[in-house]
Amino acid sequence: MNKKGMVYLIPTPIGNMDDLSKRIIDTLGIVDVIFCEDTRSTKILLNYLGINKKLISSHKFNEATNKNKILEFLKNEMIVGIVSDRGTPGISDPGYILSKYAIGAGYEVVALPGPTALIPALIVSGMVPQPFMFYGFLNSKSSERKKELNQLKYEKATLIFYEAPHRLKDTISDMKDILGNNRQISISREISKKYEETIRGTLADIIGKIGEIKGEFVLVVSGNNCNDNLDEISIEDHINMYLNNGETTMNAIKLVAKERNMKKSDVYNIYQSMKEGK
Repeated sequence: MNKKGMVYLIPTPIGNMDDLSKRIIDTLGIVDVIFCEDTRSTKILLNYLGINKKLISSHKFNEATNKNKILEFLKNEMIVGIVSDRGTPGISDPGYILSKYAIGAGYEVVALPGPTALIPALIVSGMVPQPFMFYGFLNSKSSERKKELNQLKYEKATLIFYEAPHRLKDTISDMKDILGNNRQISISREISKKYEETIRGTLADIIGKIGEIKGEFVLVVSGNNCNDNLDEISIEDHINMYLNNGETTMNAIKLVAKERNMKKSDVYNIYQSMKEGK
């Protein structure tokens, strides 16, 4: 498609330039203007492809202020491209705000499939691939990061995070403290690059395996399976897990009773004690 007054969300390589599809290259060639996270990085890519386009800087600090610019281009029936430095725009990268503005103004927004780090990391992790929850980056402060992990503690879906190299060990340490020693973790680094590798293990032993490795990291962590970890969770926490996930009180009690092979009446009595603060 090359209709006027529309937006393309265009993925760019996260490592290997051969990951560029013909459609991505063709789309970069037809757009009139490109909003990009870093004009220097995008210029290098376009030079590699022999393409010359008008570039506008659009990153997390100024994306919201580019609203009028993108709408003006669209009103003038121009084709707009949005890219981030690497990977798919909007996935832990700029792009969401501009695409939201365009959608809200009634313009067509098309996302091209292409390079992204989270899916390759998930499917080589050896963990259940669905359901999964992509969280992105945890907070850089340990105290806030632990709060986020506590909110995810009972999530059954496989969890996917991005992390910077200088925070990797601290993040894994916080995960071990909150999620438990026996959670499985897969750490993929430098996906689609020369030194790509994946390291797997438990949260308790993975730090001893990673050393001082560098790169860009995707962390895949197994979800909480209460049936496998009933000795690590109290009945009260088990009930609260289901309540926090939106279950009704009676359904939470039924689920806990079934998973622990208990009488519903006994679980109900424990729930009543919780409410009364005993």
